Amino acid sequence: MSSTPSPNAISSHIAIRPDWLGKRRETALEPDLPIVDPHHHLIDRPESGTYLLPDLLKDIADGGHNVVATVYLEWLSMYRAGGPEAMRPVGEIEFANGVAAMSASGGYGKPRVCAGIVGHADLTLGARVRDVLEAMIGLGGGRFRGIRFISASHADQAHWGATAIRPEGWLRDARVREGFAQLAPLGLSFDAFMYHTQLADLLDLARAFPATPIVMNHVGGPIGLGRYKGRRDEVFAAWNKSIWELAACPNVHVKLGGLGMRLLGFDVHEGEAAPSSEQLADLWRPYIETCINAFGADRAMFESNFPVDKGSYGYGVFWNACKRLAAGASAAEKKSLFSGTASKVYRLGL
Repeated sequence: MSSTPSPNAISSHIAIRPDWLGKRRETALEPDLPIVDPHHHLIDRPESGTYLLPDLLKDIADGGHNVVATVYLEWLSMYRAGGPEAMRPVGEIEFANGVAAMSASGGYGKPRVCAGIVGHADLTLGARVRDVLEAMIGLGGGRFRGIRFISASHADQAHWGATAIRPEGWLRDARVREGFAQLAPLGLSFDAFMYHTQLADLLDLARAFPATPIVMNHVGGPIGLGRYKGRRDEVFAAWNKSIWELAACPNVHVKLGGLGMRLLGFDVHEGEAAPSSEQLADLWRPYIETCINAFGADRAMFESNFPVDKGSYGYGVFWNACKRLAAGASAAEKKSLFSGTASKVYRLGL
């Protein structure tokens, strides 16, 4: 867990401004289309603020979309205060499963919140990480689906407020791969987040472990700040090449979202009012269409990345933007993009 940043530090997360968001209200498009939100967080940390079950449910209700289930993604929080260091992340699984149990009671509305849970485990433990994974399976209430092991690292990362220093080429490290090898035998998947400059590492990993389902977060992290600011076409060309290479690996899937993060370099948060879904769709179309064309609808899924992306747009507006981007898709393709792929990858049984 990182320490509280200084007042002059750049935060990697754009501040959430309810009044600003309130200036943009939209009626939900295709309100009956079932949605599985496969990537959100629940947060209660001094440096990150609070975003818990009532906050997510309010965003879902205010947006007016038919969100039927969600998948919780690790936030390096709610860890156990004591016990072996390697086992402390198990506390986050217990927390998310508790929220899921609350939601499953029916007392909090229709959405099955945290129907799938993705935690964090330290793959540098090598084969010893299996004990951690088995503990997570045992305490996950049948909802634990896999882990995320973030490898994002770049010399310019201070420009977008990222403070975690990670080794270059981490996913190629022999010890990390020894830990990674424990996932498939336990029926677990792997969520990956890195920057576009590191996608070759993910490609090598996917080829080395073709039996392990891999989910690339946030369209592969094309950077728009630091040395890449003002060079979007150049970044897109390099990113596009990597996307098509990764798509050739049938075990790799892609999440379509995370484009509201500071590192992407879009400036919608600087507008007088929050952006419309039309604005977002126009900005994102090259990235979303490339990913869908490369991976196909059956290996792509729209993700909210809330509350991280809430600094840039509202929850309902986000899903309207996704629906605009999928307007030309068939009914079967829409089902995959909005619920089917997520349900299949995270084994939600929907």
